[in-house]
Parts: sequence; C-alpha cells; structure tokens
Amino acid sequence: MFKRITCTRIGGESLARDAAEETPVAVFVNGRHLTTVTLSPGGFEDFITGYLYTEEIIRSADEIESVRIEENRISVITKNVFKRVSVKKTILSGCGGAVSYIDTRKLPAIDSGLTVSVPEIGAAVAALTAPGPLEAVALASGGRAVARAEDLDRHNALDRVIGRGLRESLDFSEMAAVCTGTITSEMVRKCLIAGIPVLVSTGAPTALAVEVAGETGLCIVGFAGTPEMAVYTHPERITGMEG
Repeated sequence: MFKRITCTRIGGESLARDAAEETPVAVFVNGRHLTTVTLSPGGFEDFITGYLYTEEIIRSADEIESVRIEENRISVITKNVFKRVSVKKTILSGCGGAVSYIDTRKLPAIDSGLTVSVPEIGAAVAALTAPGPLEAVALASGGRAVARAEDLDRHNALDRVIGRGLRESLDFSEMAAVCTGTITSEMVRKCLIAGIPVLVSTGAPTALAVEVAGETGLCIVGFAGTPEMAVYTHPERITGMEG
C-alpha cells in the first residue's frame, strides 16, 4: 500500500519517504459501468462485495455470480444479469431539485439489543492500526476486532470490512464498527444498511451524521480512546459510562 519516493526537505536535504498508493478502479456490473473509485491497492473482492451491498445492489454475497479483478477494473456478474444498477445517494433532492435533505423514513432502522461496554470500546480502538496516512476501520465483537481494513478513504475501508463480514457470514447486529476520522452521514447510511448498531470513531461525527443516527437507532461514539470520549446518540447502548 506504500511506495518509496524521494523528496527534498526545507533546507535542501534529500530523503526517501513512504507514500500511500492510490489506484483509480472502474467498477462494471453486468457489463455496465457503475462508477469509478480510488482505492488503496489490494483487497478488491472484500471492497466490491461491501460496496454493492451498501449501495443496495445486492442483498447478500451469494447474489454475486463472479468477480473478475484486473489492474484498474473490477467486473462483477450478478445472478440476475438483467438487473439495472445505480449508485445510491445519501443526499436526496426535493421538489425541482431546490431542496436537499435526507429522508430517514427511507433508511432502515436499527433492530438490535446490542450493548457495548466502555472497556470493550477501548480494546477495539487499540486493535486499530496505528495512526498514519491511511484510514482504518474494524468490526468488533466483545472488544475484539474480527475484521479490519485500511484505505485512503474511511468509507471505502468500511465497505471492505462489511464485505469481509458478508463473505464470512458475520452477524452485523452483534458488532460495532470502529474507525478513525470523522463520522459522516454516508458512513451512518452504510451501517444502517448493514444493520450495525454502534459506530465508534477516534474522531468526531458531523452534525448531520448525529441527526440521522438519532432518528434511526444507531449509536454514535466519538473521540474514543481519549479523555474526550462522548456518546452522541442512543447512550443506552453503552454500559460503564458512570465512571
């Protein structure tokens, strides 16, 4: 995921540093171009499985008939080869496109009795890869990371771990997603599609992410692993908060 490059520091010294690699990848489904994404190299089968699932193009990994991965192209054939596909948009347009909003009534609501303890959150955060140029996401159960991925973009990393979970038949309703960086409304949407009830980050959520999560039953925890850790939505899912 890294390439050694040469750069010049202020003062004239030449040195070599690792730079994260990025690969533009065209995604084709049933012979039609769906989108082009920029990914870290490798792990494309996990990514495409999770991506197609969170875009609601497939409902399970079993709906994928075949995946062909080339250097800059992922070609997927689904079992329903005549199904027309498109990318979902988090922000929806209102009347005449004059208003943008998220209609939470069209998003799934969380249906899970999962609770997560503060020590389990700490253990899951510790299992993330050390901070660096890539974003990290893990699926955690009981404080243990059961799937983990890194990517340039945390949304792609989230798709990667969801894809791994689908391929390994994991029960998302009993897991928390733990990530680095800002929690966005798009990450909330992906967790809702997968039925993941708790989303934890070492960073902060956006105001829109908090609004959507609050209306749909998703618990958001921000600044995990720091003294500033706080629960933004549905604190009933977090135990051991009393100090």
